[in-house]
Amino acid sequence: MSSVGTSGLVLNEKLLFEHSDPGRRGYSLSALDVPAVELPQELTRQEISGFPELSEVDVVRHFTRLSTWNYGVDSGFYPLGSCTMKYNPKVNEVAARIPGFAQVHPLTPDELCQGALGLLFKLQQALAEISGFPAITLQPAAGAHGELAGMLMIRAWHESRGGKRRKVLIPDTAHGTNPATAALCGYEVVPIASGPDGVLHLDAVAAAMTDDVAALMVTNPNTLGLFESSIVEICQLVHERGGLVYCDGANLNALLGIARPGDLGIDVMHFNLHKTFSTPHGGGGPGAGPVGVTEALAPFLPVPVVVKDGEGYRLCSDRPDSIGRLKAFYGNFGVLVRAWAYIRTLGPEGLKLASQMAVLNANYLRARLEGTFHLPYPGRSLHEVVFSDRKLAGGCHTLDLAKRLIDYGYHPPTIYFPLVVKGAIMIEPTETESLETLDEFCEAMLSIAQEAVDQPELLLQAPIRTRVRRMDETAAARKPRLRWEE
Repeated sequence: MSSVGTSGLVLNEKLLFEHSDPGRRGYSLSALDVPAVELPQELTRQEISGFPELSEVDVVRHFTRLSTWNYGVDSGFYPLGSCTMKYNPKVNEVAARIPGFAQVHPLTPDELCQGALGLLFKLQQALAEISGFPAITLQPAAGAHGELAGMLMIRAWHESRGGKRRKVLIPDTAHGTNPATAALCGYEVVPIASGPDGVLHLDAVAAAMTDDVAALMVTNPNTLGLFESSIVEICQLVHERGGLVYCDGANLNALLGIARPGDLGIDVMHFNLHKTFSTPHGGGGPGAGPVGVTEALAPFLPVPVVVKDGEGYRLCSDRPDSIGRLKAFYGNFGVLVRAWAYIRTLGPEGLKLASQMAVLNANYLRARLEGTFHLPYPGRSLHEVVFSDRKLAGGCHTLDLAKRLIDYGYHPPTIYFPLVVKGAIMIEPTETESLETLDEFCEAMLSIAQEAVDQPELLLQAPIRTRVRRMDETAAARKPRLRWEE
């Protein structure tokens, strides 16, 4: 690659406190034309010592300059493995801004918001068809929230049958939030090692599957980007021994129109709408993590549920076995509109093509890079590929590679995850990236690998073209500075 990063005017930005000038204001109010009234003391806020005093233009320019520092999927390739950072089509945003959707109040009576309820009901039906689960809830606000909902339903199912099982089996290739979710629901986590081929083996599950195990939580495809080839037999084994199977839906983007988790024997699965169905991703939300379940678990869905009522629709809360409400109203409606727009735009064949292209793109990256970077598991990749830093020269490691990619203008991929791969470099291109983008990224990766041979100090010092140099990440985690101090 002939050049690295970008050049031009790069401005650092002071804190608002450093822009402050005593007495400066961002507003100008006319004199009162009514008698002044003193607010009660309990309704007034005390003065904040040292609070910045700025004009309107100071504030606008400050935040506008900061906005140019953002890296997002609209500004560049986001190769984060497991995160499925696909481009979000703007038609989804247009649909979500239709006044009847954007301005509907969550307390609107059912009879006055039939369009919104109808959309929710049809989205439930679409997700059911895509996944193979007959019952869907759209209420959870994120993937981890959906995990919580799913595991609470599993617990409720066992309790309804008089069971008091205490353990949940979780493979070492499962998604990172699974152990926390199981523990939050009161279960003891029992880890299971994957085989040397990177997938879960039937004998390993059989050895751990006791009468005290409530569920197996599995991610399929797993975090190595490999399909769990024994999943049908594993589900049968767990069911025979009285347990249920939870599937983390984080990697569903590899399966659309190809395989349905519900048909494989899975009992519960959450959907990450931001990963698979092109809704906003990151920024703390709002998000959405719908959950699909089997008929046996349908009575335990959180309330309310959207049901068909004659020719119309309504929210139903009369469900005595429900695990209760997990989210205010019926979830984050605007996100659900975006997902519905995406599904309707692509249709069945388009969704299948999206998965096929995602898998193709990941394997293209693999083919271009596997001769230079170490590939710890030789199994055929699906939507993502995991390398390690074993072949990096010059004493360089995964973190150094990631920092150097920033100099080349790329957001780094996921690093050091999954934990089963030492020095993991986890790349997921998604279906939305062009051949030219993939080639440019590969050229950057290959150039950095050569730099590790010829000029390792470039990697060890990177990033070198950013506003600030490499941070002390350990100190930032252990001793964060979260407030302004003179």
